[in-house]
Amino acid sequence: MKNRLLPFLLAASILPGNAVLEAGPAAAGSSGPGSIREVPPGKTMEKYALQYDNLKPVDGRCPSDYRLVQIALLLDTSNSMDGLINQAKSQLWRIVNEMSRMHKRGEHIRLQVALYEYGNNSLSPSSGYIRQVTPFTGDLDLLSESLFSLDTNGGSEYCGHVIGSSLNRLHWNSSREGLKLIYIAGNEPFNQGDVSYEAACRWAAERDVTVNAIYCGDYRTGVDTFWKRGAEIGRGSYFSIDSDMATQGVVTPYDQDLMQLNSRINTTYVPYGREGKARQARQTQQDMNAAALSAPVAAERAASKGSKLYGASGWDLVDALDSKTLRADRLERESLPDELKGKTRKEIEGYVEKKKLERDALKQQIADLGRKREEWVQQKEQETAGSQSLGAVILKDLHTRAAAKNFGFR
Repeated sequence: MKNRLLPFLLAASILPGNAVLEAGPAAAGSSGPGSIREVPPGKTMEKYALQYDNLKPVDGRCPSDYRLVQIALLLDTSNSMDGLINQAKSQLWRIVNEMSRMHKRGEHIRLQVALYEYGNNSLSPSSGYIRQVTPFTGDLDLLSESLFSLDTNGGSEYCGHVIGSSLNRLHWNSSREGLKLIYIAGNEPFNQGDVSYEAACRWAAERDVTVNAIYCGDYRTGVDTFWKRGAEIGRGSYFSIDSDMATQGVVTPYDQDLMQLNSRINTTYVPYGREGKARQARQTQQDMNAAALSAPVAAERAASKGSKLYGASGWDLVDALDSKTLRADRLERESLPDELKGKTRKEIEGYVEKKKLERDALKQQIADLGRKREEWVQQKEQETAGSQSLGAVILKDLHTRAAAKNFGFR
């Protein structure tokens, strides 16, 4: 597939000394690819961003936050990748729960995750068979919903293109103290497509974004098909995994109690605004999606509701008023749930405060059980070490990357 928006070649080759080769327009009358010239370090890819990416960079300012952790998850959704997608669905909450233990300078982290799919023939060829499923978000229910929306089909897997697009389209943290990570997973050669994976990975490194490459298959094959090379250029890690490995989680004595607490804590959410009820329905649906995978996955999702990373200030009055993103005297009455319509501000505040106290107590119980559950799981995993999965290698890498940026785990 030739991208019509490529007036220049982007099949750049890495030269010694951090230089990059690019090709300019071919000389008049020439049938060759054009002249080759050297691009100075620091100008690898950015000036070409709009030429290879059909979509302009999204408007808005990038955050600057020393405790922000950003993860872009780039998943191959071609025909052979059903197992990979299932691993992402089933291991999301385990990863979230581990990240909830992260801190920097004694403060809890902020987490944003973006999701891309690539290599799916149902996507537009002119986009490079790439789709931004969700931009950076802290809405974990939205992220779960997005993962469960993925279907496999096709395809043509262009790793350089999807890496470059994620760099171009996402609001990456401008603070070099934050943690900025790309995890790209797939099973076709890393060098396919018009956009050079070397140029894209070098652009990521220049922007302090780490590229971690996860090959679904034999370790040596991943090396031979440039996955390891991409990770090296992107200053990240290379892993190979068994993407067909079942990852239903570990059954523990705490699972049933966690699911019961999950049902109780759900009653403390008070939807407001135009999307309040719809987003509460999304919360319920993601509980059901997790439970459909297995009881351990449902328990891990329940445990996430005891963490600081699970929030609902965009649709829940308790979180909104507690975080001061909303004031009780500024509420639109028509946006309130039926039980609060016609109530005075004092009555609304009292109702919400009661829900908050109930939730705080439940969150503490969930957090305590969640810690005990994780200890049990870690013990079982040590006893039955097996093949690596998507979640296992991400968890392993997160600890390495966190230490390098002075993040810790409680």
